[in-house]
Amino acid sequence: MAGTLRAMPFPRKLLLADEDVALDIHPHWVFFSESILVLLLGIVLGIISLRLKTGNVKTGLGGVALVVIVAGILWTIVRYMKWVTTNFVVTSHRILHRHGVFAKAGVEIPIDRVMNVNFAQSVGERLLGAGNLLIESGGEDGQQTFTDIRKPQSVQKLILAESTRTMRAHVGQNAGADVASQLEKLEAMMQRGTLTAEEFAAQKARLLGG
Repeated sequence: MAGTLRAMPFPRKLLLADEDVALDIHPHWVFFSESILVLLLGIVLGIISLRLKTGNVKTGLGGVALVVIVAGILWTIVRYMKWVTTNFVVTSHRILHRHGVFAKAGVEIPIDRVMNVNFAQSVGERLLGAGNLLIESGGEDGQQTFTDIRKPQSVQKLILAESTRTMRAHVGQNAGADVASQLEKLEAMMQRGTLTAEEFAAQKARLLGG
């Protein structure tokens, strides 16, 4: 199903001039699971009604089946419209989550403010390759949860890699500007394992002029 859905990429006009896209995905196809289940329920009820003999039960069950099928179809169409207009994007500068068919809403996290990224998967989600991401940042929102992410562990690694690359670039460019802030970022990188103790010591010594 995932291969047959037509994706709408994130509008490139919304990117900064020097911004590169590392990831642009729509929600996993489990996004449709509830509406599809309702549609299947209606089909099952319809099959059962066809097997019944004529009577009030057959007529009533057939009517219920028709209502459920129509509801399932309409719900699936609405979900598709939401799916095709929902983007989770990782760039060299930001993490973006944009959604909305007509009115648009979104979340934007500067990549250099990302402090930690966790993922969670149930047994079923792990089998299907879906899951949730919890991103902790130094911004006002603090934590943001993103659901129905495809291959969340791979996305987690990508975000941390982009964050680490950006932080290292900033440390190199602004080594003498704000030493305390740079040391905090380096310590956070070391705590989550993206910077070794030796690398931390070397960067710290360089920042402090040693």
